[in-house]
This record gives sequence, C-alpha cells and structure tokens, in this order.
Amino acid sequence: MKRGFDNEKYLEMQSEQIRRRIGQFGGKLYMEFGGKLFDDFHAARVLPGFQPDSKIRMLAQMKEHAEVVIAINAGDIEKNKKRGDYGITYDADVLRLIDAFDGYGLYVSSVVLTQFRDQPSAAAYQKKLEALGLRVYRHYVIPGYPSDVSRIVSEEGYGKNEYIETTRPLVIVTAPGPGSGKMATCLSQLYHEHKRGVQAGYAKFETFPIWNLPLKHPVNIAYEAATADLKDVNMIDPFHLEKYGITTVNYNRDVEIFPVLQSIFQQIFGESPYFSPTDMGVNMVGNCIIDDENVKKAAFQEIIRRYYQALCDHRKGEANEEVVYKLELIMKQAGVSEEDRPVIGAARKKAEQTGEPAAAMELPDGTVVTGRTSDLLGASSAMLLNALKDLGGLADSLKLISPEIIEPVQNLKVRHMGNVNPRLHLDELLVVLSICAVHDPSARIAMEQLPKLKGCEVHSSVILSQVDESVFRRLGIRLTCEPAYETKKLYHK
Repeated sequence: MKRGFDNEKYLEMQSEQIRRRIGQFGGKLYMEFGGKLFDDFHAARVLPGFQPDSKIRMLAQMKEHAEVVIAINAGDIEKNKKRGDYGITYDADVLRLIDAFDGYGLYVSSVVLTQFRDQPSAAAYQKKLEALGLRVYRHYVIPGYPSDVSRIVSEEGYGKNEYIETTRPLVIVTAPGPGSGKMATCLSQLYHEHKRGVQAGYAKFETFPIWNLPLKHPVNIAYEAATADLKDVNMIDPFHLEKYGITTVNYNRDVEIFPVLQSIFQQIFGESPYFSPTDMGVNMVGNCIIDDENVKKAAFQEIIRRYYQALCDHRKGEANEEVVYKLELIMKQAGVSEEDRPVIGAARKKAEQTGEPAAAMELPDGTVVTGRTSDLLGASSAMLLNALKDLGGLADSLKLISPEIIEPVQNLKVRHMGNVNPRLHLDELLVVLSICAVHDPSARIAMEQLPKLKGCEVHSSVILSQVDESVFRRLGIRLTCEPAYETKKLYHK
C-alpha cells in the first residue's frame, strides 16, 4: 500500500514533545492516554505507514522514566462491560494490558478503581489483583462532579481519593476503554501532589481528531465515523482561536469540559497552565503526513467500512438506527458512497451471477479477484485461494488443494465434530494448504504470498462467521459485509 505517513519521524517528534512537557512542569507529568496504546489499527488504516504499535514503541524508548497506572470504572466491573474488538470484559482486559506492557519492559505500578461505590464485584476484583501482587487504589464518586468545582477540589472531593504512589517522572494513565476515569485520576493526583509540595502537571495524548488538519479533512471525518456510537463531534477549538487567533480542531467533549478544567487548575495551582483544550494535547501526527492524497483515500475507505460495520451491527441487534443514520450523514459529508469501494460491486455481481454468497478482494495492484460458494469451499475461502494464485503467478485453473484432501476434513467436521456446514472456513483452509505446501511447490508458492494480503480490501455478500472475520483480521485484511445472513435461520453462530 502507498505510504502517506512517516512513522519514524512521528516516534522522534512525539517523544521529544513529551520530554518537553515533563520539563515544563518541573519534572513530573501525568499523561492521559486516549485511544488505543496497543494495536491502533484505526490509525494504521487512515494513515498508511503508521504502525499499529507506534505509541507503545515510543513509550518503550522512555521506559526507564515512565510508569503506568491503569484506571477501570468499578461500575464497568459490575456490569461485565466488554471490549467490542476483543470480546473480553474490561476487568480481564486490565490483566491483558499489564502483560502487554510488561512485554515492552514498561512498569505497571498500580490499578485504580474509579467511581467506587462498594460494588461487591469491584471489591472482589481488588482482592484478586492484590493476590497477584498488584497495588490497587480506590477513587470515589464525588457529588456534583464535574460542575461543583469547590467541592471537587477539596478534602470532600479529590481529598477522599486514595493517593496513588508513583516514583517516575512520566506517569501514563490508561484504561481498557472510554468512561474509565482517566482524566479524573490525573486531576486527583495533581491535587494530592500539590498538597505534598510536589510539582506536577497534566497533559493529554490523543491522536484524533488531528488538531492541525482542517475540520472537514477526511481523516478527521473518519474519526467521527469511528466514534459515531459515542456521539463525538469534531469542532473548532473556540478557546484556542480566541487566545491565539489560530484555527485548530478538537472534539466536543474536551471543548465542553475545558472551562471546568480551567477552574480546577486554578483551584489547585492558583492559575491554569493552559488556555485551550488544544494546549493540553501532545500530538505530532499531523506533522508527519507525507502524502495527503493517499491519506485522504485511506480515510474515505475507513468511512465506508465504518458505515457497513454499523449496518451489520444493526442487523445483529448490536447497534441502533441512530448510529446508522449518523454514518449515512458522515458519508454524505465526506462525499463518498459504496461505489468508491470497488470490492462491493464485484462481490454483489458475483453473488447475483451464482445465486450463492460471494466475496471479492482488491489486491495491491488494484486487481479485483472474487470467490463463490461451492460444495467444498465457502466464498471467502475460494476468494483467498484465487488471490494467492494471482499474487503467486499461478494459473487460475490450478487446483491448489485436491477434493480428495478436502473431503476427509469435511467428513471430520460433520460426522465427528458436530458441524452442519461442511465447507472449509478460512482457518481450516490455511491449515490444509500449509500441509499441502510440504510436498507441493505450487501450494508453497501460494503460502508465500500471505504477507502481501496485509492491507487488502475485502467485501462479502453475507455476514461472515466469527472464525472467518478473525482470520481476516489476523491477516491484516480490511473486511466489510452486506448486512444479510446466508440463511433465514433465527440463530446464527
């Protein structure tokens, strides 16, 4: 895929800006991390060249001077709230995050339970973490938050929260998802540090919207599409415009809360260190775009993908119509339609011709290959084989896997594993193909093409199984589906 973003420049500029911000506050900085620290695939999709692990790699460069505090809302523990991308609960994700940070050599010093109201499950979770050797702190509900600043910045507000002991100059405050209380955790710590005579500051690490791109730039519109369910809206930062006469972009929640933050800063320090929400951010992404046209094209594709994801979620009963309508408006605002995604028309045409589910993939050179449903293979599996043959320069008529090999697998699935559908899913197909590659040079050539599929676009004429979706995700293939099931059954795995 054509690059539009300089990742190495970003790592250098972003880390330098963080170091400057630490120095600005006398050597101690609480940094709220919005978005995903690991696997930021949204950023990678809209900024071709951005690596999904860029943020954590950048922090790993500063690991000797940084520590991590993970915030989790006690109410989310009680409700068993889940991450949409991984399908695991927030409390389980905290453990996953700790392991992931440890893998990069970053020190997780503690976990803080925010909005704590003596929820039984949250109290039990604290005992579980402490049994694992982790330090756990409690932050409580503050009446009148966030408007009653006098109460918030007092012994009845932040003063009631347990002080989180930290030892390093940079304290990274992150969480399994939105609404976890990251900002409140940072501000509570500033109150306690100030009481102890320790100089400390606050800053926000937020990748989107990109403050120094135009309000209606496709990348910023794509961020609205990504957060349609949260009702985020990009807007001009009025405080920055008034103070500096410079137009910058922020989003509604930060703009709305900024007057309260200024009052809190003034209560703690006597004056606010910031004049606008943009001032609070540390974000060099916009300075590292090297090909704006490629970035725009990537953002347009992301907007369409988000729309189709909402359609499928609505079909599954996991999203309401309001989100779909908002994404329709966002598509019109961006000036894009489904015709701008070639694989959609190709998959639909193949499905109409065969009367069966079909799939289409756009290869790196722009070639579109399709796959149809057969007795042996599902449409996605057939399409993947066709793509690998095309990339490997193999004849389209070549049988990479003979029916004699597929049929015993089908027999195993139906007779012994209790499956109703005998066709090979993507994971089964790849296992069989890898076995064939041991002795078959053509199968070996096909397997060698797998890395080239990363970043390719795919559309399916039906909603796929979780297994196939997962394989596409792991291969780095960007999938959309028609909001329709293959069968008229009421229960779908």
